[in-house]
Amino acid sequence: MNNSVPADYIPIFLQSVVVFGFVVITMLATHFLTAKRRKIDTRKKSESFECGIEVKGNARMPFSVKYFLVAILFVLFDVEIIFFYPYALNFRELGWDGLFSMVLFVAFILVGFVYLIKKGALKWE
Repeated sequence: MNNSVPADYIPIFLQSVVVFGFVVITMLATHFLTAKRRKIDTRKKSESFECGIEVKGNARMPFSVKYFLVAILFVLFDVEIIFFYPYALNFRELGWDGLFSMVLFVAFILVGFVYLIKKGALKWE
C-alpha cells in the first residue's frame, strides 16, 4: 500500500511554480527589454549574403519530395536499429523470449521495408 499524503507533492508543486515563473518572467523580460522594430526598408537587409558574392537567382529552389522521403526513411530505420542495442547487451538474460521478440521486431521492419519498395518510395526518376 502506498500511503502518500498531499504534503509529499509539495516539492513537485514548487518546482512547477519555479518553471512556469521562469517562463513568464523570461517572456516578459524579452518583450520589455528588446529594441522595438523600426519601420525601415528591410529589402536590402533581407537579401541573402554569400561572402560578398552577388546573388544569382532565388535561394529557395524546390527540392524533390523523394529527397525528403529518403531522408525521413533513413532516420526512421536508423532509430529502429537503436532498439537492437539493449538486446545485444542482454541477450543471455533475455533467452528465447528475447530472441523471439527480436525476430518479430526484425520481421516488422522487413515488412515495412518491403512495403516501401513495392510502393516505389526508393525509386529515383
